Amino acid sequence: MILIIDFGSQYNQLIARRVREHRVYCQIEPPWITLDQIKALTPEGIILSGGPASIYEEGSPRVDPGIFDLGIPILGICYGMQYMVHALGGEVKKAKKREYGFAELQIKDAGGIFHGIEKKTKCWMSHGDTVQRLPRGFSITGSTPSTKVAATGNFAKKFYGLQFHPEVAHTVKGKRMLNNFLFRICSCMQTWTIKSFVREAVQEIRSLVGDKRVILGLSGGVDSSVTALLLHQAIGNQLTCIFVDNGLLREGEAEQVKELFKRHFKLNLRFISARRQFLKALKGVMDPEKKRKIIGRTFIDAFENEAHELQGVEFLAQGTLYPDIIESRSAFGGPSAVIKSHHNVGGLPRKMKLKLIEPMKHLFKDEVRILGKALGLPEDLIWRQPFPGPGLAIRIISDVTQARVSILRKVDAILLEEIRENGLYKKLWQSFAVLLPLKSVGIMGDRRTYEHIVAIRAVTSTDAMTADWAKLPHSLLGRISNRIINEVRGVNRVVYDISSKPPSTIEWE
Repeated sequence: MILIIDFGSQYNQLIARRVREHRVYCQIEPPWITLDQIKALTPEGIILSGGPASIYEEGSPRVDPGIFDLGIPILGICYGMQYMVHALGGEVKKAKKREYGFAELQIKDAGGIFHGIEKKTKCWMSHGDTVQRLPRGFSITGSTPSTKVAATGNFAKKFYGLQFHPEVAHTVKGKRMLNNFLFRICSCMQTWTIKSFVREAVQEIRSLVGDKRVILGLSGGVDSSVTALLLHQAIGNQLTCIFVDNGLLREGEAEQVKELFKRHFKLNLRFISARRQFLKALKGVMDPEKKRKIIGRTFIDAFENEAHELQGVEFLAQGTLYPDIIESRSAFGGPSAVIKSHHNVGGLPRKMKLKLIEPMKHLFKDEVRILGKALGLPEDLIWRQPFPGPGLAIRIISDVTQARVSILRKVDAILLEEIRENGLYKKLWQSFAVLLPLKSVGIMGDRRTYEHIVAIRAVTSTDAMTADWAKLPHSLLGRISNRIINEVRGVNRVVYDISSKPPSTIEWE
């Protein structure tokens, strides 16, 4: 395995993804990890990530310099390189000219991390400090026109530093550089596969749970569904899944969950119909944040009432993923993993006194999809687009009523049907409809109408941090509009949202 020390870089998760693409397991840990904890992980190599801080800033992130005495290969990237240089007796200072964007790297020593790479190549820079003096034993292995020490190495100790970012696609030979570090320098083995993960996870779950019982809030989304199947494979009927139908789901979704997990996979599923409770609690509420809190509280009440009827439950399972854990950590301090409230379980209260079990907490979303396929989940669920925990409630830009939910649910079903039939569902990050708090005049059957306006939203993205509006074919947009207006009573106008994130968000509320 490879240990990645998180110095606050926006690219941390990308480093981890690149390592795992090479079928090598890795973990991201905060800089305050102890030497004993590092030794316990027995990494083949350590990567020190980049970060926004300056090495001389008060409170800048630092890992125990004892890592340089462990005899483990180390790769420092951007700030990580500067920290290594500083910790080993070199000097870093503010650069005369900040370097950001593409740069031409001139390789001076083609050994080690640059093995097999041509002398000149494009790299991606993002730094304001620069190395002024190298520690003893280090040499310059690469330079750019603006940065003399763009790459460095101590070949004897297997320490390497890159001022640029090899993990981003803009660094043309970045993958090859990481490949060299993993296999030529660290002698890693390509043993990280979903099959190996399942085998180890099942053993770990059985060892942790023993003969006790586990409950899981099943939402029908990818994360909770895969978690349920993995736990079921490990402990069978010791797992009880609780599905709360809040009446705010898409058309047929509640019935699909019941059919798939109870009848097909034979999971121990308790199905709670709480539609009336949710609608009653949301009556007259317009503010989106109040909606979210009300839905969360109502979910907790329904879940707790059901959970308290079960005997011998000691564990609460959640479909937490690795990005949830990474993003929940403070930049340079605090506990190592403060788990965010996860929408699948609505942020269940501590008073339940259940131990938390998160079998997928070291997986990324694409790995979860691969795992879901290995566990037998159908393709349409594996590739299900993100759906907000509060459901259709935050896509109704008004107070939530049964009539409005019914209109939006029908509109949503038509939209997704057309998106799927045109082969676009997997290509889009999200596609959905929003019911606006407005009505407009129209003409239908030679009569004046005054009915609802619906907005269509479709975006492309890789991680939801940024998103661009999807350039759907005009013919498709026209067909979607015609079908909605003709088939859904109460709608006479359809508009298309062409805003990107930022400055807009993906969801409207």
